[in-house]
Amino acid sequence: MSGFDLSTSAALWNRSHLDLRSDEVLVQILDRGELAAWREIYRLASGSSAEAAALRRRILHLCRTVPLAFPHLFIAVMGALGEPIDPYPAVPPPADEIA
Repeated sequence: MSGFDLSTSAALWNRSHLDLRSDEVLVQILDRGELAAWREIYRLASGSSAEAAALRRRILHLCRTVPLAFPHLFIAVMGALGEPIDPYPAVPPPADEIA
C-alpha cells in the first residue's frame, strides 16, 4: 500500500526534491510536516526491513539533538514501534518557542 507522496509535503517548500537520506529533509518533515506526511513517515518506519530500522534510529537521534516542535511525540511513536527509548528523554527546546 502506498501512502502520501512526501515530495508534495508543504514542509519541503524550500527543497527541489525529496531525499529522505538527508537528515535536514527528515527534520523539516518532522518539524513542519502535515499529518499526512507524518503518517507516511510512520508507515516507512514501521516496516521490518533494515531501512525501516535505520529510519527509526535516525528519528530518535534527531529528536534528541535537533529542536523540533513535538519531539516527545515522535520518540513515543518510535517506542511503540519497538525501539528502546528512555521514558524521560532530554530533548532540545523548540527553536521558535515563545519565552
